[in-house]
Amino acid sequence: MQYGCGLSAPEKWMNFDASPTLIMQKIPLIGKFFKKKVNFPDNIRYGDILKGLTGVEYNSCQGIYCSHVLEHLAYNDFQLALKNTYLNLKPGGIFRCVLPDLEISIKKYLDDLNSRPEMASVDFLNSTMLGIKSRPRGIINFLIAHFGNSHHLWMHDQYELKNALEKAGFVDVRKCEFNDSSDEMFKLVEEESRFINSIAFECSKPF
Repeated sequence: MQYGCGLSAPEKWMNFDASPTLIMQKIPLIGKFFKKKVNFPDNIRYGDILKGLTGVEYNSCQGIYCSHVLEHLAYNDFQLALKNTYLNLKPGGIFRCVLPDLEISIKKYLDDLNSRPEMASVDFLNSTMLGIKSRPRGIINFLIAHFGNSHHLWMHDQYELKNALEKAGFVDVRKCEFNDSSDEMFKLVEEESRFINSIAFECSKPF
């Protein structure tokens, strides 16, 4: 199972996304306007890891995956997401997550201060999606921006993320690379481009 799947929805995975656009595009008449912005595949279900995913019971998932999702959550919600992920996973099951790496972004910012200081802060906020460059115009764009949660709310580095995973109860927490899991199913859902300038961790729920 993966949550926050966006438009990535491999057939052999149960795919969830919490975007309001996913609901809006199914509404008669107005749905076509939202489909022009983002058209979700039919095999994606609406579901919010913070509120519980319909049809997913505790201790039921052999593998759970999320890519570039957790940084869109407030810090307390991030911790709740890890807790719910842990509850949904079977004992011995694997959780893999990929997030933008705050440490890499900060190092680039510091390098930019030496080479092009006048743009360092602008580039940092753009790359981390922590700033808002312009306000949306038009009712559809406003609704998508307001409810879609496309900006990052909290950034993470490898040290804090590893600690948070261990505090949530996960074991065998390790930094991982693209397609290096012992569970072949993850090869169906992972995209190599998502690992660039990112941190990725694999961990498991103890038996």
